[in-house]
Amino acid sequence: MAGFWSGLSSTLRALDSIAADPILLDEGSVGALRTLQYRLHRSSELLHGVEPPAGSRDAHDEFRDSLIDARDTTAEMIDAIELCGSEAAEELLFEWRGALFRVRLARLRLGAQPESEPETRPEPKAYSAATASGLAVLGAVAFVAGAALILWPLWAAGVALVAGALLVHRP
Repeated sequence: MAGFWSGLSSTLRALDSIAADPILLDEGSVGALRTLQYRLHRSSELLHGVEPPAGSRDAHDEFRDSLIDARDTTAEMIDAIELCGSEAAEELLFEWRGALFRVRLARLRLGAQPESEPETRPEPKAYSAATASGLAVLGAVAFVAGAALILWPLWAAGVALVAGALLVHRP
């Protein structure tokens, strides 16, 4: 498949460079366009024999269809140049660019991994929230009492209870 992707990338790059400059759409570019059209056809044929991974059948079919559409649109461009000249080909230019973009978009979708199932977290138990709230209130009272009475062990116990409340309840 590595040869397939590199060959297709070079084909698309060459087609995009011709599509980007309408001046290149003349009788001299017909030979190059025919070669690139054949490469698109060959790529779609190679892809036809590939069994897609599970879950990517739709993306695989979309990619194959986009290659066929790009091949057919390239053939229309060649026919327009040969029969009516470059002016007629310029009228099909946006459709041709759209077909080439569709290939790139389908390729991106094919490369995207299917979304995995989200991890299921166990639901927090109701008593953990109540326990955490109780510890936080008790800790706050102990902290304030320790600070007011200048008893640092009671103050430290209040801080420990509030920290314990944070550890008990995890959303």
